[in-house]
Formats: sequence, structure tokens, C-alpha cells
Amino acid sequence: MSRTQFLGVGFFGKSPNVTAQTRKNLYLEFKPKGDKTQVVAFPTPGLELIVDFGGTPVRAQYALGDFDYVVHRGTFWEINNAGVKTSRGTLLTTSGRCSIIDNGTQIMIVDGQYGYIYTISTTTLVQITDADFPANPVTVTFDSGRFIVSFAASGAFYISALYNGLAWDGLDFATAESMPDNLLRVEQDHGDVVMFGEFTTEFWGNTGELDFPYARIGGANLEWGLAATWSVTKFSGSQQASSLMFLGKNRMGEVKVISLTGYTSIPVSNNDLEAIINSTTTSNATAFSYMLDGHPMYQINFPTLNRSFLYDGASNVWSELTSSGGRHRCEIGANYISRRYASDYENGKIYQLKRDVYSDNGVVIIRELTGRHFEVDMDEGFTVGKFTLDMETGVGLSSGQGSDPRVMLQYSTDNGHNWSEELWVACGAVGEYLVKAEWWRLGWGRDFLFRVRISDPVNFVITGAGLRVA
Repeated sequence: MSRTQFLGVGFFGKSPNVTAQTRKNLYLEFKPKGDKTQVVAFPTPGLELIVDFGGTPVRAQYALGDFDYVVHRGTFWEINNAGVKTSRGTLLTTSGRCSIIDNGTQIMIVDGQYGYIYTISTTTLVQITDADFPANPVTVTFDSGRFIVSFAASGAFYISALYNGLAWDGLDFATAESMPDNLLRVEQDHGDVVMFGEFTTEFWGNTGELDFPYARIGGANLEWGLAATWSVTKFSGSQQASSLMFLGKNRMGEVKVISLTGYTSIPVSNNDLEAIINSTTTSNATAFSYMLDGHPMYQINFPTLNRSFLYDGASNVWSELTSSGGRHRCEIGANYISRRYASDYENGKIYQLKRDVYSDNGVVIIRELTGRHFEVDMDEGFTVGKFTLDMETGVGLSSGQGSDPRVMLQYSTDNGHNWSEELWVACGAVGEYLVKAEWWRLGWGRDFLFRVRISDPVNFVITGAGLRVA
């Protein structure tokens, strides 16, 4: 039996004849030469419930110091590390995403209609009532002592007084001006303020001037705009220094996932993924990022498509995330005291993403991997006498579902257009480390594809596969 190139980095999008590869709730890690294998598939984190706000989704989440701050309906909440929630004030709206940032002593919230300031030392939340604070603020960021806000249907941004989000001057504004498109989001990055428009992106820097201290950085404009307001997140990958990731678009029409490093834009989505996401509505896409065992992860959700995708900045490989057959449950993330938190897109639950949890708050996670095409000769067919999945076995639980874990195989001999019936084998109760996941007498074909799947809540680690052919 020979080891086959089962694990690949492809992504099924346009034609299974080219690649039918899938990775659902699995990500890849590359190993150095000399190890047993150079590519390993590991399970993505499961979800453990931290706090539940009820039947409607969280509107914003922001981690600062000892607390995770959350907007749910019309209430601003403070959550401690034990999951205890405390109300810290109310907003004038009850739905729609909010944007949050802090200046060290104050937290500013904008909800699309109004702005609010939470003073950390006094635990008080008040509405910004300064007459010079414009209506309909959508996003807020912080730079050099000032809050900076973008507003709906406008190319302008406004800045606050130094370290005081309650004080605004009607003359302290400017317009992103390289192209006449609306400003969709403001974001601070590496000492610059990034102005995301509909088709272009500008960079502004603090000049130190007394009257208005911001000016556009010449020659740094990008011909990429923002396709989804809530797709922007901080990110750091192997090919980039610390950067921003976002769903971008330009005047040619299609959207791509873009990594922004300095003043350089790098598309990181591939052609197959772009064929998928450009078939649906993208303006309502959402994203967040987190670190998992040294892997910078960018999760992007497409509500209309009902699918979620995960970009791994360590391997530069895309995978798909699913929950109960549809998009992943997580919507808004927060990195809180070395914990990965995320809210549910459908209800008021907030979860911790945990590597050693193998269900989504008790709901089964189905993990699936479809490997590369395998052929011996383009003209001559061959018979597969045995397929062995090289995986970590003996990982069964002590009781309940997963105490006798089983793994499923399907195979295709027509380039992935049709698949065999499901063939299930045991993969080892707890401690049965020498069990092998093997399937015999799989028949004849010119091209074979193999798909494996597991639904038991156990650690599913794949290191490769072997074939016996004739």
C-alpha cells in the first residue's frame, strides 16, 4: 500500500472535474520535512456557552480590560470573566449593528442614529447631545486622542475634542475626496486612519495642526472599496505584517477578500471561492478574526448564501464552516483576556470558541473532507483493493455519543458528480490507538475521489491516506 496525496489545498467552486476538495469544520497545518506527513487536518473550535441574552442577536461586542461589553437590544451590558452580566445603561434604538471603540477612559458607541459615551470610572452611559454631533453615525474609530466617526450617505467624517467624546465642533470635519463615493467605514491602523469608500480607500494621517489635524496621505489611495461594512477586521498572517482584512470591490464589479498591509492591497480569496461569493448578496456579509494555536483566522459569513468560510493566515488556505447544515453560528467576535468570544447570528447567546470542545453548544458538528483526484493512468483504469484513512484513532469518549466513534467514507469514480453509498467503520473507543479506519474492495475506475465525514464529538485529526491498487 502506498501513501496517496489525499490532503490538498484546493477548494471546490466551479467544477468538480478540476477539484472537488472540501474542508468543512477542518483546517490545515503544514509540518516540516521529516515528520510523518507535511499536511495535517485539524478540527476547528467548538462552542461553549458563556451568557445568553435571549431570543434576539447581540448588536455589538467589545472587550476592554476585565470586561466584555455588549449591546443587546436597547441595553449596554458589562460581562465579567465568570459570565455575569450587569446593565450599564440604555440606548435609544433596539436593532441594527453598532460600532464601539474606546479612548482609554471612555467607550463610544454609535448605532446608526445616535452616539453614546460610557465613562468607565463612573460606569455611566449618556447620549452625545452636543448640537454639532451629526445625525446617523455608522462607524467609529480612535486615533491620536480623538474619536473619528463616519455617517450614513456621506463622504464626510467628523472628529471629537481631545479625549472627550461628548464634545464636538461643527467645523472639525473633512471629506474623503479622491473619488466622489460615500464613506462606509473608518478604521485606525498603524497610525493612519483608513477611510473605506464604496469603490476607493484613502489613508489620512495626523499632521499636528491646531485647527484640523488630519490630512489625506498623497499617493496612497487604493482602487478598492468596501463591499460590506461589517467585514473589516484586524488580522495578522504569515505573508503579511499586522493588517486589515475586508471584503472589497472595485469598479470592475466582482468582490474579493482583501488583505491590506500598509498601503498595499493583496487579494487572498481564490477563483473558486470568488465564484461562490459573487453569486450572492455580499453587502450584508460579516466577519471577525481570532488566533488559534498560532493560526490567524478570518471568518466571513454570507447570510443570504447561508454559508461561512474560514481563511487561515498561517497556511493561506480556505475552509468552510457549518452549523446544522447551514452557515456557522458565530457573528461578532471579541478577543477577551486570551479567550475567543463570538455572538450567535440568530439569538442572544455568546460563546467561547474552544479547541477541545467538539460540539456547538451541545449540537453535533459534522466534519467533512474531500481529497484530491487520484488516477494512475488517464487511459487505463485501476481497482482499489483498500483505502486507509490515516487518522488519530482511540479518541472515543468514556460514555454517550462518541464512546464508539465511527467515520464515514464515500467515493466517486465520475469526477465527483455522483457518490457511493455511505460506508461506516469504527475508529477506536477510548485508548484503542492501534485501530485502523479501513475500507476494502471499492471497485474499479479511471479516477477516484474519496470523502470522509464524522459526526461524533471527538478529536478528528487526519494525517493522510493510503491506497492499495491493482
